[in-house]
Amino acid sequence: MMLDELPDVAPAAGEVETAELVVHDDVLVKLFALGPGGAFDPHVHDDATNVFHLLEGEVVVTQDGAEETVSAPAVVHNARGVEHGARNESDERALLTASLCPLP
Repeated sequence: MMLDELPDVAPAAGEVETAELVVHDDVLVKLFALGPGGAFDPHVHDDATNVFHLLEGEVVVTQDGAEETVSAPAVVHNARGVEHGARNESDERALLTASLCPLP
């Protein structure tokens, strides 16, 4: 899938829109569009690795309580058992994919 083939997403301030891009055997790739102030809460995948690919914008990534601001293009590895999340503190949309494998 090419970037110009991604679903058209335009989340409002404080909102997050999602779309499943790939669901196959043991992998899930999900699109997250975070409007200004949008976030997904820190959570853990005990049996899977999760990788963020930041395609557009800037997000604050949390990992086990630590925070780092990341700007596109970027890749963030979230190892199994590591609590992770992201929030958009900018005034623009942030667009990222999250790849989860293997599927729990």
